[in-house]
Amino acid sequence: MTPDLLPRDPLTPPLLDAQGRTMTYLRLSVTDRCNFRCTYCSPASWGGKRDLLTAEEFERIVSVFARMGIRRVRLTGGEPLIRPDIVEVSQRIAAVPGVTQVAITTNASHLEKLAVPLREAGVTQLNISLDTLSEATFRSISKQGDFAAILRGIDAAVAAGYALLKLNVVVMRGVNDTEVADLIAYAHARRMVPRFIELMPFGQGTPVPTLELVERLQGAGLSLVPDEGQQEVTSGPARYWRARGGLVGFISPLTQNFCGGCNRVRVASNGDLRSCLGGRAQAPLHTLIRGGATDADLALAIRRALGEKPDGHRFSEPGAATSLLPMMGIGG
Repeated sequence: MTPDLLPRDPLTPPLLDAQGRTMTYLRLSVTDRCNFRCTYCSPASWGGKRDLLTAEEFERIVSVFARMGIRRVRLTGGEPLIRPDIVEVSQRIAAVPGVTQVAITTNASHLEKLAVPLREAGVTQLNISLDTLSEATFRSISKQGDFAAILRGIDAAVAAGYALLKLNVVVMRGVNDTEVADLIAYAHARRMVPRFIELMPFGQGTPVPTLELVERLQGAGLSLVPDEGQQEVTSGPARYWRARGGLVGFISPLTQNFCGGCNRVRVASNGDLRSCLGGRAQAPLHTLIRGGATDADLALAIRRALGEKPDGHRFSEPGAATSLLPMMGIGG
């Protein structure tokens, strides 16, 4: 972003990227470690970052973003619930003036104990990752993790009374693509919104295009009608269809590029701001904070990094997989 395009007060909203898109949604990774090792997300070679931000530092970063116009914050990982202070982090962020929604993406393995404390801390929404209803298939995707604990955690989240629960499924050809109808039924029976995600080039596996998946479901007799009117669930990249049991979402980064309406900015667990999931522009917010930077200094660094944000990801370009960090290193 050229100096003449920077506002006089960098803390004044709106927060724009290089394409003029307004950023209102912060994805904040609180750890890049995980108790699973899913093939598409967390390769065994990933050693993780050091010197993660503290609860107070997360709160300060969110406070700066909120003053700039961020309204929704999603806590990601790795697995965010393995942080011992995740309830405190959630509570601090939910209390930041201007933040209207705090969500968490989790593998549910710790939700049996944390579902209620997190809701009481101010978390309003959970996105729960569940790629299969088969323990054997789960083991083929992740050699680590307690499958029964995941299912108990999901039931605990349903019982805790969250405003919105989503079930995230990464679809992989020859692995779990025949389970999509069963996963829809499972989610709808628990008043959850299932969402099926095209595999991105961060790890192993072969994606299934969304259109193929929809045609398969319709061919099997599932009624699916496009539904674009559900603003409470369509503020992200998913496109929704209505089935008899409720909404079904599809996230299609490869075949239906979701970048045109991007409203998101990402901060990694060590404080590196990354302007794009598939990009390289970043700002070391942790270094600035620990070096005595003012809020205005942080805001200026954020705006400069977003000034280099590309118009879209480069997932489909040759060699993209070798130039990207693992998903758990970015924060999703």
